[in-house]
Amino acid sequence: MPYVPQSGLARTRIRVAILWLFALALLLPPSTAFGQQTYVSRFNTYIGYTFLDSPHVSLFENGLHFQTGVNPTTWLALGFDYSFSEGNLTLTPNLLTTALQQELAVELAELAKLGYSIPSPLTVSTHSATQTFAGGPQLEFRHFSKVTLFVRPSIGVIYERATPHPVGVIPVIVAGGLLNGKTFTTDSTPFYGFGGGADWNFSKHVALRVQADLVHDHLFSNLLKDGRLTTRFSIGPTFNFGSNIRKAGSL
Repeated sequence: MPYVPQSGLARTRIRVAILWLFALALLLPPSTAFGQQTYVSRFNTYIGYTFLDSPHVSLFENGLHFQTGVNPTTWLALGFDYSFSEGNLTLTPNLLTTALQQELAVELAELAKLGYSIPSPLTVSTHSATQTFAGGPQLEFRHFSKVTLFVRPSIGVIYERATPHPVGVIPVIVAGGLLNGKTFTTDSTPFYGFGGGADWNFSKHVALRVQADLVHDHLFSNLLKDGRLTTRFSIGPTFNFGSNIRKAGSL
């Protein structure tokens, strides 16, 4: 997978650059693109690079994004959406539920009495592997011959596997206590939000897709007190195939 620097400044620059690219794709179609599309394929498949960014838990993941769909009409698509990504987050006590924070405070006080040095800040580095599954409608606007704009609800299920990699005696004890001695934990939950993007149509059958989604979920609600907003950005080729539904008379 592509390497993404983990420093805050580098990550911010990457986000800004990609979001600018996304905005240009939506707002600045070339002047030669005007004129409705005369060829609209029945089916399409997309695969590309994606990142997931959840600032609340300092999580940034890189991965792959796959979509496949069918166009019943020229303005509506129905499809399936899947993504897989991996990255690292930093778990800190303030992210935990109130009950767990209280239990942790008592445990740390006992460890301090035994002579252990409590690190400040207390952090547990954690590796995350995330899968998303979604499906549903997408509205498409084909008023430019070279650019297809689209918007959609983003509703589905997110599954995550979190594997702590604590460094130091106290983080090891804390991670073991939170996971009851297990080396990893998993969870799945619904997410909801919205998304959209643009296809740059190089030919009848090949396009470059630029898209983004903003969703909310509350993974690991037994451990974490808050839900989180996640941005997913994706870019890659789209392949269109099947009959021309505009020629067949679809609206």
